[in-house]
Amino acid sequence: MRITSVDPIVLRIPFDDGSARVGLFPTAWTHLDVVLVRIATDDGLVGWGEAFGYSCAPAVAAMVRSACAPLLIGRDPTDPAALNAELQRRTVLPGRHGITTFAISGADIALWDLAAKAAGVSLAELLGGRRRREVPAYASLVRYGDGDLVERYAREACDAGYREIKLHEITLPEIHRARAAVGPDVKLTVDVNCAWTHDFAASVIPELAALDIHWLEEPVFPPEDWQGLARLRGRGVAIAAGENACTVTPFQEALRAEALDILQPSVTKVGGVSVIRDICSLAAGRTLAPHSPYFGPGYLATLQLAAWCPDVTTFEHLAVAPEAWPLLGMPLPRGGAVAIPDGPGLGCDPDPACIDRFRVT
Repeated sequence: MRITSVDPIVLRIPFDDGSARVGLFPTAWTHLDVVLVRIATDDGLVGWGEAFGYSCAPAVAAMVRSACAPLLIGRDPTDPAALNAELQRRTVLPGRHGITTFAISGADIALWDLAAKAAGVSLAELLGGRRRREVPAYASLVRYGDGDLVERYAREACDAGYREIKLHEITLPEIHRARAAVGPDVKLTVDVNCAWTHDFAASVIPELAALDIHWLEEPVFPPEDWQGLARLRGRGVAIAAGENACTVTPFQEALRAEALDILQPSVTKVGGVSVIRDICSLAAGRTLAPHSPYFGPGYLATLQLAAWCPDVTTFEHLAVAPEAWPLLGMPLPRGGAVAIPDGPGLGCDPDPACIDRFRVT
């Protein structure tokens, strides 16, 4: 079996989230920018991957075409980890972070999908075994900056069956409103996307602890300030980070610094399944809560990792309403949990109708 084509496919899917659509991205966030990676072989198999594309989809697609495709076409796809290692070495000049690693992530996910399909098993089974059939999910709310909206959408998440909710609020009054809305029995986490200084974070952690906040995510800038994060640990709220780390190296550094209670690698950013597999081995016994606010093959790969790795405790589901779901048979949360597909590879493929409707040409 040989790879015959490696093609990025960019989708722009409008979505609604009830917010003012500002605060997390350089411009108003109105569309899900999905970079699919389609890898076909000479025996007719197709593998699907997803590279992180929010605010950078054209550049990521270009890197798939210019860097990943020439190195992969003509190769045997059945050893994804070896191909991933070669891609990392051969693209070292453009850099081992950001756009380059996003592109490698998408290709790697597609290679693992191919390898599992070729073996006739799910990705979880190929990785070493399917340990669970569903995974608890939490509702990852967008940033509203408005107490009424925070209260409304937190209650809606509870009504939908979620027992864990993540906020992206950066001011304390909205966090208080959320806790009052959901009551004491729902886990509440806070992700401020690096908006606070170290001193401010240290000053408010006691207040967050009093609100029984389960974890505080990426409290300071830069997100890889492992020494600063280490100084915030042990104050009553778990510290989480990792979504913006690329390759296994930053996680090695974070573990050496004892910086994190919860590790959050993102399969579409970190280097794909191959790299997260290494992180799971490196951090065995520690809590993993992978970053996964996307809805394509990266969503599926995260579910398959949760099926295989016992240290993955929860699944992040971004609480937005897109005009269409990118996957056939989209496995959505029900009653606060997501059923993990058990078909070959990732379990299901992108929806051709969605691709036709939302493809950027």
